[in-house]
Amino acid sequence: MDLTFTESETAFRDELREWLAANPPGHEPTRDAESYAWRRDWQRRLHEGGWAGVHWPREYGGRGATLMETAIFFEELGHARAPLPANALGLLLGGPTLMTWGTDAQKERYLPPILSADEIWCQGFSEPEAGSDLAALKTRAVKDGDEWVVTGQKVWTSGAQYSKWCMLVARTDAEAAKHKGLTYFLLDMEQDAVQVRPLVQITGEAEFSELFIEEARIPDDNVVGGVGNGWKVALTTLMNERAGLAQFLQVRLRQLLDDLFDEAAANGALDDPRIADKLADLHIRTEVLRLMAWRGLTAIQRYGQPGPEGSLTKWLWSETNQMLTQTAADVIGPRALTAGEPWAYELLRARGNSIEGGTTEILKNIVAERVLSLPRLR
Repeated sequence: MDLTFTESETAFRDELREWLAANPPGHEPTRDAESYAWRRDWQRRLHEGGWAGVHWPREYGGRGATLMETAIFFEELGHARAPLPANALGLLLGGPTLMTWGTDAQKERYLPPILSADEIWCQGFSEPEAGSDLAALKTRAVKDGDEWVVTGQKVWTSGAQYSKWCMLVARTDAEAAKHKGLTYFLLDMEQDAVQVRPLVQITGEAEFSELFIEEARIPDDNVVGGVGNGWKVALTTLMNERAGLAQFLQVRLRQLLDDLFDEAAANGALDDPRIADKLADLHIRTEVLRLMAWRGLTAIQRYGQPGPEGSLTKWLWSETNQMLTQTAADVIGPRALTAGEPWAYELLRARGNSIEGGTTEILKNIVAERVLSLPRLR
């Protein structure tokens, strides 16, 4: 694996660094609504500068960045301590799915407002009894003239309270096999039949919500990929779910570790061999994660799509980030548990890492079955 940048990749990185230096994101507010508005404004600034959706083809308003340039973008965003765009789900999931499966009319209507953050998107896949098993979902859609009437419940829907559109998968054929009776819809969230109930986390934030859908109406024109083809369309969305994020997360993890080294050096904790040993282990893990993220890019370049090995990256990041924040509490002491202290937030927020974006248990199964070729447990 040769990680030496070409001249064009170096030029791309330098241009991005120059823009980020001239357009610092500033300090993020702590309140949910204010933070979200700040991130939305940040995406609009990225869009005006030509940096929103860098991986999108130029004909759809993107920059046409290569896979390597996209990785550079997320890595530099992390180095600049800049946030992800507010409409990350639209940019990373919704847009690429429409480019693959959408009609020309759908692309023309929905793609531009994703880039500009004028319309925010969320993902309506998980349900109370169908989290890791998407095909077991029970939300129903029934045809009524040129519309579909949808009833059901979704949960863990990130950013739902701010969203205009939801990538919704619903069952349209109860008699078909569970993978074949699904259809992929674009649900307008701004209707009385859709009720959003934010779920407050241990940090006090409400990053995600429950959706209660009672006979919501979806025009037939908002079916993506054809009726009954929802499973294949949803797989396209899921394949893009962590695109580029590994680069962003590994940089942020490195920054947190460097901050923790500074804390330990300042209060003498580095002289404690137990703390020094923990920090050394975290350093090794962080370097492994960085190399795994780049190795994942090599796999995509070679095979054209992410492999199951990507589950290792998310698993290692979740585990390492939780270990790091717990070590921070050991290094810093009671201050790490004080309300308003950044390390307290990191410690609490890290508890969700092993659940979000694929639970660690599911990721271990994927690695065991699809990477190590171990037999399935009967």
